[in-house]
Amino acid sequence: MSLEISGTLLKQALSGLSSVKFMGVVNVTPDSFSDGGEYFNPEKAVQHAIDLLSQGANIIDIGGESTRPGAEPVPLKEELARTIPVIEKIRSQIHDAVISIDTYKSDVALKAVEAGANWINDISGGTFSPDMFELAASYNVKIVISHIKGTPRDMQKNPYYDDVVDEVCRWLSSRAEEALRAGVPEENIIIDPGIGFGKRFEDNLALLWGIPKLKELGFPVLIGTSRKSFIGHYTDEKDPSKRDPGSFVTFVFAAMLGADILRVHDVSGAIQAVRIAKALIESGEKYIF
Repeated sequence: MSLEISGTLLKQALSGLSSVKFMGVVNVTPDSFSDGGEYFNPEKAVQHAIDLLSQGANIIDIGGESTRPGAEPVPLKEELARTIPVIEKIRSQIHDAVISIDTYKSDVALKAVEAGANWINDISGGTFSPDMFELAASYNVKIVISHIKGTPRDMQKNPYYDDVVDEVCRWLSSRAEEALRAGVPEENIIIDPGIGFGKRFEDNLALLWGIPKLKELGFPVLIGTSRKSFIGHYTDEKDPSKRDPGSFVTFVFAAMLGADILRVHDVSGAIQAVRIAKALIESGEKYIF
């Protein structure tokens, strides 16, 4: 590869590393795959959210139902009881916080938005609750449209794609068009290829390489690789809480390819990784640029 081409690619990577934003994860669940219910207590969840914001998180994603492979659905009443008090307390303490509700239930999303959430992160891309897009439009909140094949209970039972990047891009494009028809402003739509949601290990790698094609759809791209099973597969690390080093590599890679938002558990670690990658590329000016 010529130095001229290398310089162009590195400049593109530098742009991604300089602009990427971080979504910090707060699981208000007893059975999360990544933190084992560490923040199931509402007070601990609120404090964790505040800590993540202080570390540099741009968005806080509050979830009250585990969507790990094989997870059982949580009743509506229980999901509301887990998430709404946490959102209310965060909003009361940090007035300008960007709060996302991680749910596929429109009833939960409605109460969350009324409590102060200004993003909806729907793993089903609006397919599990047909009125989700209308809700996002009515309240003028941002919505993350994620790809999933199947449901959390069955999504990892032999998923198959002929061309995962093409199929996911077409699906996300179709769902984004549906959101636009429902009245969601274009600037309020974010797309997410759904790493780990009905994907084989190799599909997850392909989707990371496919970020430039996802960007061609014209919407900000969110990538959620943090601590997921494909990282454990390639590193032989069975404990999700010990997969941060592998996760950091995927964050840097995704940002360099143009991901706009990274959904992460360890915010301070993710920011460190991205800053070091940025510094390395910036230092290359005298060699390549």
